[in-house]
Amino acid sequence: MRSKKDHRITFSQSFICGAFAGVSSRTLTAPLDVVKILSQVGTLTTKRGFLRTFPNLYKQEGLGAFWKGNLVGCLRLLPYSAIQFAAFQKIKLLLANDQGRLSPFSAMIAGSSAGIIATVAIYPTDMVKTRLIVQTMNRNVAPYQGIIDAFRVIYAREGIAAFYKGMSTSILGVVPFAGATFVTYELLDRLWHVSRSQLSPLQHFINGSVASAVALTASFPFDTIRKKLQAHSTVLPDRGGVNVEFDGMVDAFRQTVRRNGIFGLWSGWIPAVIKIVPYGGLMFVTFEASKRYCLYYNGYTESPLTLHLKSGVDQSLTPGKLKYTMEMQEKYPEDLAKGK
Repeated sequence: MRSKKDHRITFSQSFICGAFAGVSSRTLTAPLDVVKILSQVGTLTTKRGFLRTFPNLYKQEGLGAFWKGNLVGCLRLLPYSAIQFAAFQKIKLLLANDQGRLSPFSAMIAGSSAGIIATVAIYPTDMVKTRLIVQTMNRNVAPYQGIIDAFRVIYAREGIAAFYKGMSTSILGVVPFAGATFVTYELLDRLWHVSRSQLSPLQHFINGSVASAVALTASFPFDTIRKKLQAHSTVLPDRGGVNVEFDGMVDAFRQTVRRNGIFGLWSGWIPAVIKIVPYGGLMFVTFEASKRYCLYYNGYTESPLTLHLKSGVDQSLTPGKLKYTMEMQEKYPEDLAKGK
């Protein structure tokens, strides 16, 4: 029986699709991400609750505050999403059965591995993004005057190790988050009783939103502690705005629970889940739409807007083999028709 594993998109194309999906969804949901991080760190702006944070932040720092750190966030997400999706697609081909499906355990392995690879690759930019979001917009007192300056100042004052603060916590958190995201997404695919290529944008949006919300809830305590570790600095005013004193990851968990209770680990969960639902949905919709364009570009479909397969095209061929076959058909149409 012929394998149904999908080899129609190259690794580099998966990389580009993932990058585009990450940057698009990140920019559209940036205001929710800013409020989520401020809530996790525990700054004074968020003391009156999630909804009050929006007018408080706007009043204190203006509209631009909602996109603080977005550029560095996009610079982080571009390689992160690209590496994560490309790695997942590659690992999926290795672990999938002949029907092209992953078991829940295989999906967890593929998703977690892809998440870890991407996290290690781009962690310093995530740390700088957190510092830029937490600092004030007032340039006269802000310790960092932009992305490049933040890298320079942090390196000069705190050393290269500062860029990896909280990375172990991040890796611990990415295993349940990335793993649960792709496990849930793969399982939700089957509920529609059609192949993934036949799903509509709305169905992809629902799958991505639910998968991201489930994964976020499972991994959120690790993300909260990671943000505190990243924001904390002995050389910044008020320890970088962090509301607890701690010595390392384990103590950060302990002190957060002691001061704020167990639910303190989910501080900022509401803005986070409100952000992750559209973010996850948009990311998977954009990724699948980008893949659809690649299928058209590679010669498998009639249009990037439809899923109509080209007649006479062997969908099991890789892009390279299909291109070679098409070139041979153009050069030697009569010989191929005779089977030579």
